[in-house]
Amino acid sequence: MPIAIGVDIGGSHISCAAVELNSNELIYQTYRQQSVDSKADKGVILQRWADCINQVLSLLDKNELVGIGFAMPGPFRYKEGIAMFEVNDKFESLYGVSIKEELPQYLDSKDLPLRFFNDASSFGIGSMLTGGFSTQSKVLALTLGTGFGAAFFEDEYPLIHAEHVPENGCLWDKDFKDSIADDYFSTRWFIQEFESEFGYRVSGGVKALVELNGSKARSLFEKFTDNFVTFTTPYLKAFNPDVLIIGGSIAKSSQLFLENLQNKLIAKDLDMEIKIIDHTDHANIIGASHTFDPSFWNKIKDKLPNI
Repeated sequence: MPIAIGVDIGGSHISCAAVELNSNELIYQTYRQQSVDSKADKGVILQRWADCINQVLSLLDKNELVGIGFAMPGPFRYKEGIAMFEVNDKFESLYGVSIKEELPQYLDSKDLPLRFFNDASSFGIGSMLTGGFSTQSKVLALTLGTGFGAAFFEDEYPLIHAEHVPENGCLWDKDFKDSIADDYFSTRWFIQEFESEFGYRVSGGVKALVELNGSKARSLFEKFTDNFVTFTTPYLKAFNPDVLIIGGSIAKSSQLFLENLQNKLIAKDLDMEIKIIDHTDHANIIGASHTFDPSFWNKIKDKLPNI
């Protein structure tokens, strides 16, 4: 029974678990999560990541383990395993660091192969493998959290350089208003906008903001949805997906924006299935582990983005 460890690298956490590759089933008793300070020094971050992975390693039969797959946010040179975090407010101490070479120094099993896959692509693949809808669909997967991730799929294949797909298959770095999309479709936009409109800063993420003042949060989600529809409409019309998958911490508040989003997209002649994924990190873990499926890996390994 081949097993891979899937690792979800988030802006404020790491989650990991073993996945049975033949069935794409997460082995829940191995699931571990830890908080991570993305502003910490390189060694502190790598040690924190390794601590979580080592807990999973201690539970496994090493003879069944084929490797560790990482759902990693960009910018990242995925083929080489080199972090390029510079402009998105997290892990900047890792800029230029070869995670592939340096992280094993902290791991209890130092010779395991490491593979790196974009986190939004991991999310999309994991959602398709477990979400009960056809992998033959055209799918756009979006993650809304500490950053804004996007991945475009056709026949389970992530599209990087393809007609009707934006450059590098990404949306986070595309221009929007006076900045880039990542600044508008991430947690920090909500925190900054709340402080700007209501005069005080909320510590914590969108969940804390909603719990503090639901009516004010709802007004922010109105603005967020308007911005979201304005930004995504050209990309949605160009790609014309069958399914739009949305995950990430912001998606946990979908009751504040989903109906409005559906109505506004329909008004733009965009009528597609919208699927909210509650356990984004589980999908990311399964998608990252899927890089150790030989047929999938052989199809994508030479086309991983270096961004």
